Amino acid sequence: MAGAATVVATSIPDLISPTTTVLADTKFQNLQKSSFSTTEKITPFKDVSNYNNYYEFSTDKYEPAGLAKNFKTRPWKVKIDGLVSKKQEFEVDDIIKMAAPEERIYRHRCVEGWSIVVPWVGFSLSVLISKVQPLAKAKFVEFTTIYDPGQMPGQRGNVLDWPYVEGLRMDEAMHPLALLCFGMYGDAPLANQDGAPLRIVVPWKYGFKSAKAIVRIRFTDSQPVNTWNKSAPNEYGFYSNVNPNVDHPRWSQAKERRLGEFLKRPTLMFNGYDQVASLYSGMDLKKYF
Repeated sequence: MAGAATVVATSIPDLISPTTTVLADTKFQNLQKSSFSTTEKITPFKDVSNYNNYYEFSTDKYEPAGLAKNFKTRPWKVKIDGLVSKKQEFEVDDIIKMAAPEERIYRHRCVEGWSIVVPWVGFSLSVLISKVQPLAKAKFVEFTTIYDPGQMPGQRGNVLDWPYVEGLRMDEAMHPLALLCFGMYGDAPLANQDGAPLRIVVPWKYGFKSAKAIVRIRFTDSQPVNTWNKSAPNEYGFYSNVNPNVDHPRWSQAKERRLGEFLKRPTLMFNGYDQVASLYSGMDLKKYF
């Protein structure tokens, strides 16, 4: 997500120990490995689960883990509507059962300049999209996340326009790399502070594009107004593909710091996922879009 941050040079301390609930509630049967996975060193779970941009809980990166500890993720329904043949409402557990779960070890690049490597669990977003049969005139997919200020103290303020909304072009959403995610680190469900019970992971885009705690998926013929673009249109575009050649107005995007490492490393175009380059053929990649 957006906003400047200072990233510490050593591993993020285990400020809040992972609870038994986080690690042991779910066992994914027949977990498949994925050819999309990177072989890079995985960031420890304690770092990923204790250093979070999740403004619905707090603008402080260390607070969401504690504030989300008792966040209720069941019952949970996801509404599918808009330009789609099969408008319906799914129980989240029925969505999880739609396809065999895969472990996808993805690089994740925050727009702030830090990065992690996470073994997510889920399946391609295209599986769900195909089941609900979007109409031919549907060109975009809009994701709306939960609005629950009773459980999410960050939503009691106006730091952003709630609920959080994100969107993808249809061809982006249908790309096999786009992941519908409900688990992490093998047998663990998503930690509450990492987007439980259901999120998307779009690894070639800056992290704020990967909407968490999704409650609605709407198909539309017009480009959705995503929350950060609405908040600061001069800084955060709709596409927000990782691009080391285009700086954020307030900082460089040429390098990043991996959590737990001291030295910065070069940022890769599309975060290293070159297979998506054809989606943007003819577009000006020097523009912050």
